[in-house]
Amino acid sequence: MTHRLRGPVRIVGTGLLGTSIGLGLAARGVEVQLADASPTAMRLAADYGAGRPAEPGDAPELIVVAVPPDVTAQVVARELEAFPDAVVADVASVKAVPLAELRALGADISRYLGTHPMAGRERSGALAGSGDLFVGRPWVIAGHDGISYERGSLVDDLILDLGAVPIESTPEEHDRAVAIVSHVPQLVSSLMAARLADAPDEALRLAGGGVRDVTRVAASDPALWIQILGANAPAVVEQLRALQTDLATLVDALDDVDASGSRKAVADALRAGNEGVARLPGKHGTHARFTRVQVRVDDRPGQLARLLADIGDAEVNLEDVRIDHAEGAQFGVAEITVLPEAVQRLHDALEELGWQVVA
Repeated sequence: MTHRLRGPVRIVGTGLLGTSIGLGLAARGVEVQLADASPTAMRLAADYGAGRPAEPGDAPELIVVAVPPDVTAQVVARELEAFPDAVVADVASVKAVPLAELRALGADISRYLGTHPMAGRERSGALAGSGDLFVGRPWVIAGHDGISYERGSLVDDLILDLGAVPIESTPEEHDRAVAIVSHVPQLVSSLMAARLADAPDEALRLAGGGVRDVTRVAASDPALWIQILGANAPAVVEQLRALQTDLATLVDALDDVDASGSRKAVADALRAGNEGVARLPGKHGTHARFTRVQVRVDDRPGQLARLLADIGDAEVNLEDVRIDHAEGAQFGVAEITVLPEAVQRLHDALEELGWQVVA
C-alpha cells in the first residue's frame, strides 16, 4: 500500500485507538514505535502487529498520544520535551481542556495539534484494535494559531493514510459538537439500558431492533466515560438541560393524555425527531432518505453471504445491513437498507430467488 507519512510514528498508549492506528500504519509500511505505561499492553499490541516496542534513540517525525483524557496534556507535554523535532498529536475525545492545560504548563504548542477520530467500539484495549477502524470516518483536527501549516500537514497525512476524512474545527466547536452527537447519546443509552436491569424476563424476550439500537453504546467502559464527561461537563450539561425540558413536556402530556394539547405535544416531539434524524448525513455525506427491506435468513452457514450476493446480482446498491434474532428462533431477519426507488426491484428479485421478504 502507498502512504503519505515517511515515519517513524511513535504511538503512546496501546489501547483501542493507539493499537488501531498502529495496525493501520504498519499495514501500509510505515515504521511504528509503541510505548505504554503498561509493558504488557505494549507487548500485546506489538504481538498483534501494531508496531515494535520503542527503544532509546528513536527519532519519530510524528507522535500520537492515545491515553485517557485526564492525563493527555501531561503525556503530550512530556513527549514534546523528549522529542524536540517531532510533531505531537493526541486523539482524546475532548479538545479545549488539553490545549488549555498545555498552555498552562508552558509546553511548545507550535508542535502540537489536537485531533479526535470519530470512531470506536464498545470494547476497549489492544484486542479490540482494527487497522480499518477509521476508514470513512470523520477525524476532527482542532487547530490553533500556534502551529504552522507545514507541521500540521503531518497530521493530515496520518488521517488520510488511515482512510479517514479530515474535518477542521476549533477546540471549542469540537467540544460542543461531540456533546450532542456522542456524549449525551452515551448517557441516554446508558440510562435506557439501566431500565432493563430489573425488567422482567418476559419483557426482555420481546426486545427487538428499537431497544437494541438505543442501548448499543451502553456497553462502553464506565471508567473512560467518567473522564470524557468530566472534561466536557459544561457542554454536556447544556444539552442535558434541554433534554430534561423536552422530557418534562412529554411526561406532563402523557400524564394527562386527554387534556387539551397533550396529543399535539407528543406529536410535536415525534415530528421533531423525524426532522432531526433526517439531518444526519448518510453515504457520501448526503441526507438521502432510505427504505428498509426485511428478509428472513435461515440460521445456516453461508445464508447471509448468499443473500448479499443475490442483492448484488439484482444490481441494487446496499446502503446498510443489520440482522436480528428472536430468542429461540432458528432464523434471523436481515434488515436491508436501500434507496426507495430500488425497493420494488429488490423485492421482486429476492422473491424470485426463493427468499422470504417479510416487510
